[in-house]
Parts: sequence; structure tokens; C-alpha cells
Amino acid sequence: MKTLVLEQPGRFALTETEAPGSPGPEEALVQVLAVGICGTDLHAFEGTQPFFTYPRILGHELAVEVIKTGDRVGELKTGDRCLVNPYLACGECVACARGRTNCCARLRVIGVHTDGGMRDRMLLPARQLYKSTRLPPARIPLVETLAVGMHAVGRAAAQAGDRAIVVGAGPIGLSVIEFLRLAGADIGVVERMPERLEFVSRHYGLKRCYPSHAEARQEEPSMLVFDCTGDKGSMDSAIQLVQQGCTLVFVGLINDTISLFDPDLHRREATILSSRNSTAAELRRVLDHMEQGRIDVAAWPADCVGPEAMVERFPLWVHREAGVVKAVVEWH
Repeated sequence: MKTLVLEQPGRFALTETEAPGSPGPEEALVQVLAVGICGTDLHAFEGTQPFFTYPRILGHELAVEVIKTGDRVGELKTGDRCLVNPYLACGECVACARGRTNCCARLRVIGVHTDGGMRDRMLLPARQLYKSTRLPPARIPLVETLAVGMHAVGRAAAQAGDRAIVVGAGPIGLSVIEFLRLAGADIGVVERMPERLEFVSRHYGLKRCYPSHAEARQEEPSMLVFDCTGDKGSMDSAIQLVQQGCTLVFVGLINDTISLFDPDLHRREATILSSRNSTAAELRRVLDHMEQGRIDVAAWPADCVGPEAMVERFPLWVHREAGVVKAVVEWH
């Protein structure tokens, strides 16, 4: 079985490993069809991803096809194409009891805390599989990306007419934009890369597009600010984009300490939120949005390659200058 292992920062090994056995009663044996590459994977490659150990099989944004199911699995059958919910929650902690499985105290994420989908076949709990009837395999991994945006916008309780600004127009920033758009918000963007700034301006028809925090601060502050950069400098200064009495949401993750100038925080009486992952319900809602055509990410600048080519392409994806917003490995 073909398996791609990140042995240590900066080094993949494409190897042959033993195929998994038969599924347990509540499991499914699946063939991996496509794997999305996200910031978590890029940071793991760089050696800057928190909560991570090596060696690790990456891949948590997954499209799979069911090969065989256990005898207690009733809703799935051989040949079903599925999205994988990569968040393995305990179901018992305080967060889970409150329905916030995305931040379970004992959360294990496939491809981060446990081995992921950069391999031919894998065994998964059947409850983590959501059938997709309309999306092509290369599009299914983006459901997880978009669900992160849905969760962040939900955390902020965005409403029609809210003046919002998204800092960072990578895949997570674009996901936030998609759900602010559905909420009817007035959207602005800060993005230092000219190509990405031009894309969001043209594709979404946005008028408030800024290449820097400094230029954005010359305009009226926003009610909702979403920092999607994972960049310390941006996160430290994002409070300055927030209107009095309003909300800042940190969506991007950084393995570092961020600092807010306390008078800036108190003068605004700002609400500071973090946003982590997404819930099962959100993943299902995003899947429905995509299958019904309410969200279409076909225009996002993408790079789709096979696993052999990925080993060479991966270092390029780490650098934003490559112009790729979303990379997908088409495994089969």
C-alpha cells in the first residue's frame, strides 16, 4: 500500500506499507480519493505546528470511497463517496457535553494527532463519514476548509449589514468571506499579496481591499474583525481595526505568544474570540451548501497533483508567493 510519511520537518518518504485489515463492527474500510492541503500541513512541514509529533501521515481534508463496512454500519455501502469528519471527539468532557465538540478536551484530529489520509486505504469510524452524491473528489476536501469559516462567522454572530473585515485572503480567509457573504455582511479584506487581493476584489466584488493594516486603519473601523493569518505581527495589531464595543475573532493559529496593548482593548471594550475547527453539524451544512450550489469554490486558485508530484510541489506550497490558494492531492 502506497503511503506518504512526513518523517521530520521538511522530509517526506513515499513508502509501501501493509494494508489495513477488515473493518470492525462500527468501522469502514475506505480508499482515499483526494487530500486537501491546509495550513496545518504546511506548518507541520516547516516544523512550526503545535500539538504535533513526527513521524506522521498527514491528511485531514479527505474525500474517500467506501470499500467495506462493519456489520453495525447501516447507512453506508460499498462505492459511497464520502467526506471525512477529521475531528475525533471524546463525547464526555465539558466541551462535548455543551455541544462544542470542536474544542473537545481530548480531541484527536486525523492527520495531526493520529495518522491521516496520505495513503491508499485506511480504517475509519463510520460515524465520521458523510456521504456526498454530487461533488467531485477534488472538491470534497474543501468542505472542511469552508466549515472552519462557517464556525468563525457563527462565533461572531454576523448579521446582515455588519461591517466586517477579513485579514488574510488564504483558504481560511476566503472561507470566512463566503459565510460573511451568505450572512449579508459588508466585507472588507486586508491582504499583502497583490495577486490574492486582486482575486478577492474581482471574484467577490469587494470595494474595501487593503494591502496593509496601516491603510485599512485610515478607513472607518469594523464591527467584526477576523484575523486569518497565523502571523504574529498581524494578530498583535488586529485590535486596532475593531470599532468601539465590537468583536475580534482569531481564526488563524500560531505557535507563539500574541500581545494586545491593553489600553486599545479596554478603550474599545472589545470582545475577543478564538475560533477552532468546526462541528459535525457545520460540516454537514457546508456539504449541503456546496451540493446545492450556494457555495462554489471552483474559481479559487488551486493546484491539483498526484502523490509523487506532491513531494516536489510541497515546498513551493509553503511559500505564498507560489500563487496557490488551495492545493489538493488527487490520490486515486
